[in-house]
Amino acid sequence: MEKTYSLKASDVHNAWYVVDAEGMTLGRLSTRIATILCGKHKPIYSPNIDSGDFVIVVNAEKIRVTGNRLDQKKYYRHSGYPGGLSEMSLRGLLERHPERAITYAVKGMLPKNRIGRKMFKKLKVYAGPDHPHEAQQPHALVF
Repeated sequence: MEKTYSLKASDVHNAWYVVDAEGMTLGRLSTRIATILCGKHKPIYSPNIDSGDFVIVVNAEKIRVTGNRLDQKKYYRHSGYPGGLSEMSLRGLLERHPERAITYAVKGMLPKNRIGRKMFKKLKVYAGPDHPHEAQQPHALVF
């Protein structure tokens, strides 16, 4: 009788991937990044173990959005005080903090539990073409 294989945390080996976001659509890029962070691209995927890989995104300031999303998509936050709701359009977000557009999109696609928070820590987003993770020998990932 064969036993069912159960993935253990010691069996997981994390790789590093570099994604160049120049000219890529925000939503399509984010779904692929979320898939890699969750580990669903691997045959050993298990939902109760974090088997995902590290992802480095460069050129986040050069992403593309379709339609009228630059002005219609809004990001909200609240200070906790009465009247403390502030909103920012995607255009304003890309001008001030271009890496946060990808960060917010990917974070919304990950599980909302402690494994999802662990996956999210493996995402590194940079506005320009340079990143400080040369020592990890990342693989270039082309979508």
